[in-house]
Amino acid sequence: MAGPNAITFNATMTACQRGNCWHEALRLIAVMARDKQKADTITCSAAVSACENSGEWEKSLRIFSVMTQSFVETNVNTFNAVASACEKGGEWEEAVRLFSTMARSRVKSDTITFSASISACERDG
Repeated sequence: MAGPNAITFNATMTACQRGNCWHEALRLIAVMARDKQKADTITCSAAVSACENSGEWEKSLRIFSVMTQSFVETNVNTFNAVASACEKGGEWEEAVRLFSTMARSRVKSDTITFSASISACERDG
């Protein structure tokens, strides 16, 4: 019997995202690494969102950092989830730095990107 594949992992990670189960999302990433399964944009974005939904902005940033270091493609949804996590955590400097990284990465920002970045700055006063 074959073990889990990328589709299985992505479906499970999406369930973690929807259930705000960031602990399980991080555990799942570790299982993927152990099983030599490469995480993709869907996997990582869902993990970032699971952390963001749970107020774990530092973990969202860490996953994002690992994504870029591992050359996993990022997209506007990934950036938006991390920006929202920074906004919720009151980390305006990280949100601005992320916005700058997004521009250098040539990922087109959208209303959510701008809103999260502005709100992060606004929260700090």
